This record gives sequence, C-alpha cells and structure tokens, in this order.
Amino acid sequence: MTTEREFKAGVAAGHAATAEAAVSILREGGNAYDAAIAGFLAACVAEPVLASLGGGGFLVAHSPGSTPEVFDFFTETPLARPDPGNVDFRPIDVDFGTTVQEFHIGMGAVATPGAVAGIFDVHRALGRMPMTALVEPAIALSKSGIVMNEFQAYLLGLVGPIYVASASARAQFCKDGSDMLLAAGDRYHPAAFADFLDSLANEGPALFYRGDVAARIADMDGVTIGRNDLSRYKVERRTPHRSRIAGHDVYLNPPPAIGGALIDYMLRELDRSEIVPADAFGGGHTAALTRVMDACNRIRAESGIDRNPLAGAAAIAEAASHPAAYRGTTHISVADRDGNMAALTVSNGEGCGHVVPGTGIMLNNMLGEDDLNAVGFFNWPEGVRLSSMMTPGVLAAPDGASTAFGSGGSNRIRTALTQVILNLCLYGMSAGEAVKAPRLHLEGARLSVEPGLDTDQIDWPGDVQVWPAQNMFFGGAHIVRRNAAGVIAGAGDPRRDGVFLGL
Repeated sequence: MTTEREFKAGVAAGHAATAEAAVSILREGGNAYDAAIAGFLAACVAEPVLASLGGGGFLVAHSPGSTPEVFDFFTETPLARPDPGNVDFRPIDVDFGTTVQEFHIGMGAVATPGAVAGIFDVHRALGRMPMTALVEPAIALSKSGIVMNEFQAYLLGLVGPIYVASASARAQFCKDGSDMLLAAGDRYHPAAFADFLDSLANEGPALFYRGDVAARIADMDGVTIGRNDLSRYKVERRTPHRSRIAGHDVYLNPPPAIGGALIDYMLRELDRSEIVPADAFGGGHTAALTRVMDACNRIRAESGIDRNPLAGAAAIAEAASHPAAYRGTTHISVADRDGNMAALTVSNGEGCGHVVPGTGIMLNNMLGEDDLNAVGFFNWPEGVRLSSMMTPGVLAAPDGASTAFGSGGSNRIRTALTQVILNLCLYGMSAGEAVKAPRLHLEGARLSVEPGLDTDQIDWPGDVQVWPAQNMFFGGAHIVRRNAAGVIAGAGDPRRDGVFLGL
C-alpha cells in the first residue's frame, strides 16, 4: 500500500532548474522569499527569454498573521524623451506561424530596469540567508551551462530576430561562430552572468544602479536611459488590491498595474452569476465567462481605464497615467515550512537585442510596446512606473487554506488567473486540477477556447475558435497551495512546461 507524501513546503515554476534552485534554498534553511529570489536568478539562465535582471516584476509576500504586501520593481520610463534620431530603435518582424507581429527593439526601447533593486529590497525586508548563498544555484548553472529543452528552444526560436540582432546577443544565444540560434539539446552557457552575480552579491545593487554596470549601460550606443535614470530607481511597496469571491479573500497586484483591478471586476461579477459547482466545464460556465470577459473588455475600452464602472474596480482609474506593458512573462510560487508564501512574476518584454557587456544580461524592450505608444513612439510620460498585466497574488480561503498564484501570458494573464481562482473557490478543485482545467479567452471579437469546454450554449456573435489542444497562448499559471493543516500541494502549468517540487 502506498500513501501520497505530505509536503510541508514547495515551489511551482516554469522550469525544473528554476524550481530546483528555489527548493535547494528551502532545504538549506532559507524562507520563501529567499527561495523566490534564488529561483528568479536561476530562471535568468534556465528561462532566458522570459526572465532577466534587465527587466522587472512584482513579488507578493504573505507571512502568517500579516496582510500580504506587494513589492513593485517593474520598469520605468526615462526622465527625458530622447531625439528619436539619436537612439537605437528599430522594428523587427516575428513570425508566429499564424501571424507576423512587429516588435521594436534596440537600446532606445529600454526602460529603466527594476529587477536588481527588487531582489535586494525583498531580501533586506524579508530574507533570512545571505545574498551570497542565494546566487549560488544560478552561478552554478551559469558556469556549467544548461541544456536547452524543447520549450525554451521554441521560445527562443519564436523571437529569434531579437536574439541575433547584435554581436553581443549572437555571442550568447547562437552556436559558436555563427548566427544560428541555440536549439533543443544545445547547451546555453552565459558564463559572464556567473561573474556578474558573484560581484553583485558582494557589492550590492549599487553596482548596477550607480557603479560599473551603470556606466556600461549608459555608454551603450543609442541608449535611452542614463545614469540619472538608474540612480533614482526605487522599489515601491504597496497594499494589495483586495477582492472577494465565494467567501475567499483574493489579494491582487494594485495600480499602477491594471491586471488586479480587471481580475477583481470579473471575480465580483462571476460571484453574482449563475455559475454553479456542478457545471465546471458546461455551457453555463463558458457562457458566463464569455459574458464577463466581454463586459470587462468593453469597460476597459470605453473608460480608457480612468472611470469606475463598479465600486470594486475604483483602482482602474489610477492606471490611466501609467502606460501599459504586457509582454512575455514567467512566474514562481513558493511556500515554506513557516507559513510564508511568495508569488513572483517577472518580465523582460521580448528583450532589446543587446547584452550589457561583461554581465550576460539582456536588457528589456518595454519602450517598444505598442500598448505603451498608442499615440506614437517616444510620447510616453517621463519618469513614471509602467503599468502591467502581471498579477501575482495570494488567495485566502475561509477554512484557513492559502494559495500563492501567478501566471505568464501577456494579455491572457487576467483571464487565466480568473479561471484558476474560480476553479479553486467555486468548484473545489485541487491545485493540479485547477491549473490543468481547460480555459477560454476573449480578445476583441475572437473567442478562443481550449478543448474540453462546452461551447453549445455560448451566444457569441463573433468568431469562436476551438483550439485542437491546450496551448501556451492561454497562460502559464504556477500555484502553491497550503491547506488548513499546513500540507502543501502545487502545480506548474503544463502549457508552459511548468513543474511543482515539494519537500
């Protein structure tokens, strides 16, 4: 007779090496926040298209007996708009198979990175182990290299034109002496990142924001950000946006990020809808979700994210002064033995196509976002935190259970997480069931549906596209759940090669 092992701590992430780095820190006595930092640094090697210290993100921290807190270390616009003719800013086309999308890259697309400041701020406030220990898993990965798996090679191939756009990028992401991108089975070996992490752990964030690395960034040809932008950067600590559904408290990323307010709107509407637990994948479920997604999209468009359609969505108005950036993301959820939970979501956009000399760090291309530049490139407000759809969060159940959650998936983050939360709160699914359950997403007139959902009762006048299989398009939710007895379960989203490791 076999029994299922009861875990007391665990990690859910988008790559086995990311999760293993975090678990190794938990095993050595680190807490959830230490483990999240170590996991993020390892993800910069294991998930290089999605995670970089040249980007930014958010961490939601939840410790026993306290209200969750959000650490906002997302990117910022420069203090001054440049002359477009004097910066490195150019379009490239990326072929996704079904469509070709234009992205803008170059040093002129780089917003001020917040990731380095973020990990040190979290560490100062909540960490237990020294930073020199937290960088060790990532340093080891960088020195040995890591074999590219199928999923990471696929992502690299999707945005290939960015990662062959400069000599520095080709040297790191291509096979030796060529412009051929690394493929599945090839070893990714960012050796310079190991030396940088060693220096960073010993010298602290000043190395990046005021010291030698800041000077290297400011000296890169065609750059938009300068040393003043880097030296003034500060992490913001915020109170989460609190939502409710079925007696559960849901703590979400607040403005200037807008994902939390949009998820809050959908949850409150669904809490009043006709969805019932017996109808988890039936027509009532899919019809109600479609109506609420449509209402959310219309409210967002009609208001310009500056009016309050419901009392619960008041925070959306604040987001109007913070331009939005929604691109590629990855997520890590961690729970430790002491009851702490961390939900960390990070993004580097698609990358700007340039690596900072001697660091192994690809900088972001957030200023190349179409959403950020609706009135034309280089018309963004100066010196403001960018908004984001990224929504790491914590779910607190009436029985004392709690869940750390988050997702990658660009504009699909809000719909992916809304459905995972519903699966946990309304349908009583396990962590694995909630993540693996089929999803849908409404964008404009097109309703995209994964197989397994009943579409017969959907009265949608637009295009209904039923996908042949689950797909990364529908997000990548990685969650860790602690029940009232302190037992941990979790799930990494199979749509994005996710894993869960417990101990």
